[in-house]
Amino acid sequence: MFRLAGTARVLSLLLTCGFLFQHFTLAQLPPVREAAVNSIESRRQELIQLSNQIWKLAETSLLEVESSRLLAAYAEKQGFKVERGLADLPTSFVASYGQGSPVIAVIGEFDALPGLSQKISTQKEPLEAGKAGHGCGHNLFGTASLGAAIAVKDLIAAGKLKGTIRFYGTPAEEAYEGKVYMLRAGLFRDVDLCLGWHPRDQTKADTQSSKALVSLRVEFRGLSAHASRDPWDGKSALDGLELFTHGVNMLREHVKPSVRMHYVIRKGGEAPNVVPDEAMVELWIRDSTMEGVQLVLEKVKKIATGAGLMADVEAKLTVFSGVYNMLPSQTGAAMLFDTMKSLGPITYTEEEQTFARGIQKSAGVPEIGINGRLQPLETPIPDPPGASSDLGDVSWNVPTLHISVTTAPEGVPWHSWPVVACGGMSIGHKGMLFASKTLALGMVQLFEDAKLREKVRAEFAETMKGRTYKPYILDGPPPNVTLPH
Repeated sequence: MFRLAGTARVLSLLLTCGFLFQHFTLAQLPPVREAAVNSIESRRQELIQLSNQIWKLAETSLLEVESSRLLAAYAEKQGFKVERGLADLPTSFVASYGQGSPVIAVIGEFDALPGLSQKISTQKEPLEAGKAGHGCGHNLFGTASLGAAIAVKDLIAAGKLKGTIRFYGTPAEEAYEGKVYMLRAGLFRDVDLCLGWHPRDQTKADTQSSKALVSLRVEFRGLSAHASRDPWDGKSALDGLELFTHGVNMLREHVKPSVRMHYVIRKGGEAPNVVPDEAMVELWIRDSTMEGVQLVLEKVKKIATGAGLMADVEAKLTVFSGVYNMLPSQTGAAMLFDTMKSLGPITYTEEEQTFARGIQKSAGVPEIGINGRLQPLETPIPDPPGASSDLGDVSWNVPTLHISVTTAPEGVPWHSWPVVACGGMSIGHKGMLFASKTLALGMVQLFEDAKLREKVRAEFAETMKGRTYKPYILDGPPPNVTLPH
């Protein structure tokens, strides 16, 4: 915390926390919406502490035991009914309050990424070498969404709103698509509307889609032999793998610009003097639509078969998960854009701007500082760039409204140490609280305005015409999950 004297120190702290800004803007909000913002403000320090705890834990997909427990326990403390370990996912939970319609849900994620441990520093400095870190800001994500759900719960408890608010604690977004398992288990079946957000280097109401994706593995099995004495007696699984990845790389010239293909080699042999009898590669294929992904997948299947034939080894391709492209709500985005506008921009101290520029310098991007201003509402484009999320699957089943909020400086790479550093300090906290207030205010409007809900649902029905949804997951629990007996 920065050391200042007397009144100047108090003024700086108030500006940092946003209290003065809230004082001027809240006067323009209707009483119920003002109460929602005040609910989040009253829990400001608790939410920051909760986020920081999850930041320090940095638990990866399906291993978010303590992170899930912290969020679920906090929801219970606030009066929610909590159900844990749903849909074959030990770290999933759903927190509910209220009764009857409408049923409005908000999504919260809390898994970290491997190998991204980082101190709160403008230089790359692991907190613990080799450990995980929140390089996608999910410590902020889950906490902000739960804060918004609590604000709505307070209004239902006070008789100001009617219906049911649900917080979905959705694990394993980074690796195993936890929401798809929760969808398959029917946990979203009675939800009328769903809201979500994501940390980013910009603040905006999202009108663009995301990329569809399938995850697959190709396993090659051959025959071991001495690599020098009698290699002719061996059949190299690694040869098959290398032929496969070479084929994938040759394919890049013959796919649309919207396609992404990226892989890692999970197994390639144990010693150079042994012809490897087992090898395995994991590949992700992305495109703007699931139909586009399927076209590429069929070509990749042929490449796997051909690689096995050329190396004279067995090749087995397994599609083990996938997510759909997002179907954004344009009606919802317009409402959330106005909501964010009413809150005003996120403002930063000079110390925070210095930290942001230091991060940008270390990352090798322009040192322009951090910008919390609301971006203009965008016109949807057919092939947007971007990542993938299992929230896309939710959007194929429930009308889904989404925002992005600044939690790191513009230009820094995502899924990297700069995002971890910012997510554990005031830059990330400010974005988290802004997101929480936006989601809370958006949900209040949806609870209050039946016509708005009907308009969002009508748009969803029109969007889904001619489309069908089939989850891309294997039967049973996700890979590597050992369910309690």
